[in-house]
Amino acid sequence: MPSPLAISIGEPAGIGPDLILKIYKERVAQKLPVFCVFGDPDLLDARAKRLGYDLAIKTTTPGQAPEIFDHALPVVDLGHRVVDQPGILSPDAAPLVVDAIRQSVDAIFAGQCRGLVTAPIHKANLYKEGFDFPGHTEYLASLCAKGGDTLTPIMMLAHGSRRAVPVTIHMALKQVFETLTPDLIIENVRIVYRDLQTRFRIERPQIGVTGLNPHAGEDGTMGKEEIDIIAPALQRLRVEGFPVDGPLPADTAFAPHIWSNYDALIAMYHDQALIPVKAIGFDEGVNITLGLPIVRTSPDHGTALTLAGTGKASPNSFLKALAIADEMTQKPLT
Repeated sequence: MPSPLAISIGEPAGIGPDLILKIYKERVAQKLPVFCVFGDPDLLDARAKRLGYDLAIKTTTPGQAPEIFDHALPVVDLGHRVVDQPGILSPDAAPLVVDAIRQSVDAIFAGQCRGLVTAPIHKANLYKEGFDFPGHTEYLASLCAKGGDTLTPIMMLAHGSRRAVPVTIHMALKQVFETLTPDLIIENVRIVYRDLQTRFRIERPQIGVTGLNPHAGEDGTMGKEEIDIIAPALQRLRVEGFPVDGPLPADTAFAPHIWSNYDALIAMYHDQALIPVKAIGFDEGVNITLGLPIVRTSPDHGTALTLAGTGKASPNSFLKALAIADEMTQKPLT
């Protein structure tokens, strides 16, 4: 039996604990792979009681998870205790949230787990306690940078075969213009192409790249970034043999009949890539981190504090994230 997938508990005041418990309840009907939760077993037990779920929760190790998964939710106890208060943020939760991610990654490197699904975190609550990364993606890159390696983490949002990648991630829009370079675009395309081959078994991925400005700059009348930055990057990639199209006008590139021509569309900034995925599948999109030596997926939604503890949050995105992590770790990378 393969090693379990790791799930980091995420923000305790949000819907992460609700969804973890809900999908565990559906493990048989959904034919879920074995997973273990890195978090606080007492919190999960209290949330289960609040939701009216009759579940057994057992503190264990990743190695024991396959043996107990059928009759109890396996939880790796991180030693942090947080009061179950749905919708109420507390600074006391920060050590649990950060430690759950870190120890999940450590377990993967130790061969105890084979991939990670992260429940949503509340970044503003973590910032107050000294967390100095823009988000999950950047923190995971720092954890995976062993031996001084420099990693470029790539955020890919997926809904079925529709995949979108922002070249720049968690930054203000005005910073995009300062950050975007031909080298950054080239590095993103190379990583996406390689991981689509190795993680998704696509032999020769077709990649489309959007422009930055309206109408992809319209021959320089609406901005020069396409002429000065994006087009030169794509030309270098074509010389290297990459099948890339662009710069494509972003307002039409995500139309279904165009998007379907590509295994991934690479956009220039966060909202340009994420809005189309959220528009077509708000509760079924999945966030996948590329460019790392580990597999990491996440539901494509936030903590939804107002829904926490109500049992009304949809588990669809979480189920998709778990299924994709399972699929991506079934076969060794080539």
